[in-house]
Amino acid sequence: MSGPERDRPTGPVSPAPPSSMPWAPSPTKRDGLAAPRLAALREETVSGTWAAPRSAAVVAMPFRAGVDEGWSQQGTDDMGTAEVKGVLETRDVSCWFGSNKVLEKVSLVMRPRQVTALIGPSGCGKSTYLRTLNRMHELVPSARLSGQVLLDGEDIYGQGVRVTETRLRIGMVFQKPNPFPSMTIAQNVLAGLRLAGIKVDNKDALVQECLSRAGLWNEARFRLNQSGAALSGGQQQRLCIARALAVRPEVLLMDEPCSALDPISTGVIEETIAELSQEITIVIVTHNMQQAQRVSHRCALFLVDGEGRPGHIVEQGPTEQVFGDPQDQRTADYVGGRFG
Repeated sequence: MSGPERDRPTGPVSPAPPSSMPWAPSPTKRDGLAAPRLAALREETVSGTWAAPRSAAVVAMPFRAGVDEGWSQQGTDDMGTAEVKGVLETRDVSCWFGSNKVLEKVSLVMRPRQVTALIGPSGCGKSTYLRTLNRMHELVPSARLSGQVLLDGEDIYGQGVRVTETRLRIGMVFQKPNPFPSMTIAQNVLAGLRLAGIKVDNKDALVQECLSRAGLWNEARFRLNQSGAALSGGQQQRLCIARALAVRPEVLLMDEPCSALDPISTGVIEETIAELSQEITIVIVTHNMQQAQRVSHRCALFLVDGEGRPGHIVEQGPTEQVFGDPQDQRTADYVGGRFG
């Protein structure tokens, strides 16, 4: 339902802490599971009402540079037999906190198996926009929004759409790593599944798979019974990525995931993002222009026109175009470091 504003004053719910989950890592498992094994694990480990996973044979989709209009929500994989999943789109999304309007009619397509970077100075609404994409915005009292947020053509704010299902399909990694300190590393990986009531047949394999995909398995494989809080900052952030991956999201949102990390940890996270983008849609907020150029396929620049005015997109397109041949002078000035 587009057009009218929607009031969502609901507050956050604190889940009860999960009970102890014994963990006994297998010493015979190796780092890095082959693609066929990953596909098999997806079929074997996830049960319940969760959607069947995509094929492990993933080929990047051939998108036309600079063309969002007419982009179809339907597509096929390399065999031409399956619908593309993870197409995230917003149409005329505006956001308020009380009477303060912070976003103005933001329309953007975030394409599957690509990284979309949201760039712009502080206070222009990037993080607020990101939080609308998995219904985190509505957790703030007095928050409102209008417009549509579509995942594979379905409005995630539509009637009958459960917020828990939305957040399983659209995961999020925050600026500050937030592993559960009372849980072990292995328990942290499985925490989302447990809270969602999703059972798995092979926890060992799932933990190894998720830690491997997050680039943490080699460093954590002999520490799985230790607290997640015992890891370094960069390792904790990768643990949070592994936790988000365990529920098989179609989209992963990342709010400045490297802002508090050293260059080496940042490089590892960026490598992880590049690998994950071959399978899922990734949307990242970053203030690092070099990082945006390194990791993203497409960029959207958010700006405000003056103090107290809402943020909006002034330019979007392929990263090479936004940085190398911007169409708006404000974009050229921002990416060139003349302001911001």
